[in-house]
Amino acid sequence: MNSSSTTQIHKNTQKLDLICNSAPVIPVLTLENAEQAIGIGKALVDGGLIVLEITLRSAYGLTAIKQLKQALPNAIIGAGTVMTPQQYESCVEAGADFIVSPGFTTELLHHGSQSSVPLLPGIGSVSEAMQAMALGYRRFKLFPAAVVGGVGFLKAIGGPISELKFCPTGGIKPTNATDYLALHNVMCVGGTWLTPTDLVQQKNWQAIEELAKQACALAGP
Repeated sequence: MNSSSTTQIHKNTQKLDLICNSAPVIPVLTLENAEQAIGIGKALVDGGLIVLEITLRSAYGLTAIKQLKQALPNAIIGAGTVMTPQQYESCVEAGADFIVSPGFTTELLHHGSQSSVPLLPGIGSVSEAMQAMALGYRRFKLFPAAVVGGVGFLKAIGGPISELKFCPTGGIKPTNATDYLALHNVMCVGGTWLTPTDLVQQKNWQAIEELAKQACALAGP
């Protein structure tokens, strides 16, 4: 790894720290249209969750990132489910502030180490963490958190590789989020519970804003 990549990774780690410390929960969103994107986005931000992860699980994902960047200038908009350098660049062009992947390839890690838009790569094991660490990464998404060991896994690796910090995603709920947030190596958690299907279908943005306020309170006083 060359010195410019090392410098960029260090800068990106600082950016991710700022992003992940901006709210205890990052809503993970799969959006289908403009009305939904603006309604949900505004409700979550008004409720105090200013960091949003828009997944590429729908064809509308890239457009949603563009629209939310324009509609919510004070929000931090991330792109999720990014798996290739090509998708990475499309998200950067759409205005994404950070990139999240469910796992990683060496190609994706190298691309992220040269981009000024930081990558939060997904890992599910110590070996994967070590592979990414060799390229300078120190901040990760643990995914799928509940399946790969959750709180127990994070406690176990907190000693031997204490310089790593995580945003666990997958199986996180209001009932267990505080257990994750209490760990020294957890910056925030990612969750899908903030946008229940029934509330989205009803366009009940006020109820979603209330869920966001409750999520903010998970961090404690």
